[in-house]
Amino acid sequence: MIHYNSDSRSFHLRTGNTSYIFSISETGHPNGLYYGPFLKTLELSENLLPREHLPYANQTVYSPAHSQRVLDTSRLEYSGPGKGDYRDPSCLPVYSNGDRNFDFIYKSHRIIPDKPALEGLPSASATAGNAEIATLELELEDALYQVRLTLSYTPLKDCDVICRNARFHNDSGSSVVLEKIMSATLDLELPGGWGVITLDGAWIRERHIHRRSINPGKTEVSSRKGASSSDHSPYIALCAPESTAKQGNIYGVSLLYSGNHSMAVEQSPHSLTRIQAGINPEGFRFVLEPGESFQTPEAALSFSQDGLNGLSVNFHNLINRHIINPRWQNNPRPVLVNNWEATYLDFTEKKLTTLAADAAAAGIELFVLDDGWFGKRDTDDNSLGDWFAHKKKLPDGLGHLADKIRSKGIEFGIWVEPEMISEDSELFRSHPQWMVHSPGRIPSPGRNQFFIDMVNPAVRDYLFEVLSEVFNEARVSYVKWDMNRNFSDIYSPLLSAEHQGEFAHRYILGLYDLLRRITDAFPDVLFEACAAGGNRFDMGMLAFMPQVWTSDNSDAGERLNIQEGTSMFAPASTMGAHVSDIPNHQTLRHTPIETRFNVAAFGVLGYELDFTTMKPFERKVIKKQVAFYKEHRLLLQFGKFYQLEHPETSNGTAWFVVSENRKVAILGVYQKLSKPNPPSLRILLDGINPDLIYEVTGRNQFMDIQDMGSLATRALPVKINPEGKVFETLADHYLYPLESFRTRAGGDELMQAGLCLPQRFHGGGFDNTVSITGDFASRLYLLKAV
Repeated sequence: MIHYNSDSRSFHLRTGNTSYIFSISETGHPNGLYYGPFLKTLELSENLLPREHLPYANQTVYSPAHSQRVLDTSRLEYSGPGKGDYRDPSCLPVYSNGDRNFDFIYKSHRIIPDKPALEGLPSASATAGNAEIATLELELEDALYQVRLTLSYTPLKDCDVICRNARFHNDSGSSVVLEKIMSATLDLELPGGWGVITLDGAWIRERHIHRRSINPGKTEVSSRKGASSSDHSPYIALCAPESTAKQGNIYGVSLLYSGNHSMAVEQSPHSLTRIQAGINPEGFRFVLEPGESFQTPEAALSFSQDGLNGLSVNFHNLINRHIINPRWQNNPRPVLVNNWEATYLDFTEKKLTTLAADAAAAGIELFVLDDGWFGKRDTDDNSLGDWFAHKKKLPDGLGHLADKIRSKGIEFGIWVEPEMISEDSELFRSHPQWMVHSPGRIPSPGRNQFFIDMVNPAVRDYLFEVLSEVFNEARVSYVKWDMNRNFSDIYSPLLSAEHQGEFAHRYILGLYDLLRRITDAFPDVLFEACAAGGNRFDMGMLAFMPQVWTSDNSDAGERLNIQEGTSMFAPASTMGAHVSDIPNHQTLRHTPIETRFNVAAFGVLGYELDFTTMKPFERKVIKKQVAFYKEHRLLLQFGKFYQLEHPETSNGTAWFVVSENRKVAILGVYQKLSKPNPPSLRILLDGINPDLIYEVTGRNQFMDIQDMGSLATRALPVKINPEGKVFETLADHYLYPLESFRTRAGGDELMQAGLCLPQRFHGGGFDNTVSITGDFASRLYLLKAV
């Protein structure tokens, strides 16, 4: 809802639980007044207006006619340089005479009963038939240079999110250069002690949660890699000092953009806190000719009084209801097997079909053929761009293989990396100018490959045609779209010298154009984004591809950190998560197969190991895992997700997902390292109905008795030499059941007193009630209302 008061020239934007209020000042600048919990009164209260009327001695006042107006101590909705605001500006235009000052003043506004799409960019969409959605467009103008700025606000009631973007219009007769233009600026008055949360990492350790204090000056996380990056996600949150996972005030901003970004927090000398989100200005220079305009990406702002869980639920609802393509909203994702870690580049058609048949026998629904199926791709230094079947590996073609895979009772999907080109490829030999490189320089390779120029519409046309041929020939139901390196040597021969600063953004616009065309042409194909794992996990990609390969690291121990950080903004239905072999190929860690599943189950489940060589024990366990996941798939993928407080904060994790009607839930409890003589655990649950009684049962889990060593002789009903062949054979086939667990309790009790878990193994003996929990042990518990 959007309410405008013409007397006070104020705007009150409401979502289900929040209010966002700003007004137009006497100088014509939009001034932020309030963003926080829902306020009942629509009319502007004098109490919200600032009471400082005398400027400090050394401050710059706005004008002689407004000698009490100081922009540097004002909460501005959008700011610029040159008129006394010395904080980071929202926009930096340079006019044809070299002037770098601007002063955008309110001209008009309109309220649109819809949410307009953004030109060339993904954005949240209005829910079909939702009459409550409206958009405020605020028109600002710098009359001196005849340029306009449109600030757009769309409050989304059902997810407590306000979507913002900006559009710069050049109505003058001369060119204007944009050196910076942010999607949103949010100025807040915050008391002391607040912190900032960012999601940071690197390849195979993406999106770790980092929390630190807000201090005077500027804190920024950004990407310069041409992708939203695994280094720093386009996400930032501000949290009150007392905030936890389940309580406390918290603001969050996430950017719907897949390229170079900047997310910044700045605390001024007068204790105002400014958040800015948008395209990274470093290396950005966009020229607007007369009559042209520039559209920023969309920023999603949210506030919650319910701590980190409340904020993450808001963003999850935004993604599931307004960003994911309606074709895939609440549509269960298939359980897949990917051949990569089973074969890497070395495979035959027979190997693939046998792997697919064995996976199908375990209940898996989709086979994904990864890298190595095209050109002459036997090593990773060639053939990118040659999207036709490898004649030696697939002599009868891709379509023939896909048909044989489907005959095993399993669907067929494929991996592609369209944004890359190899120097050793037919495509490069035919079109060397399509490879991104700086004239006269030897280009810097990444993973033995180079970018293809997505700025060039001829490149996008070629890729659309060749990919369409591949997808049609194989009749694919799934596509994994990869991108395995970062920008270097950026330059496009299609851009003149003065326009080269536009390359990074125009590349992303070109990518979005191709993604829109290809997903429109194949609406029933499930696309999964990938960029060396999670190097481009952002809301922009999710607008085209409803799930993302969360990380190239499938180690369950590290995935606890990665998936927990990712869950700060992304729901489980978007997170690709696989069970892989041990020792893990990224960390060399040995993790129980049940823990590998218990972590991957809180995402889109897949398997990435060799079914043709695994032991009968593993086959049996995996079949049970897949059956459990499919039975509870809608809950695990689309339920309301909570991070719970684990009593052993640094050594444990607890995840919880609850159905919409709050009658069914699944709890995951994870231990990192085992401890001698450990205490019992009690986990406080969240989000269930306090008035219902729940039956809690442990998922049936099993252990390879070889992991127990000689202790197995105490667990088995007969004495067997743990070093002998009989024991080895038994271990290959026997599913040793872990402890059984069943209890009943009220929802209020489970949330206030917690769920008391079984006693953990402590070295003093065990029976069928003791939880055998070694390093990286875990359990899942199912709750059902009775």
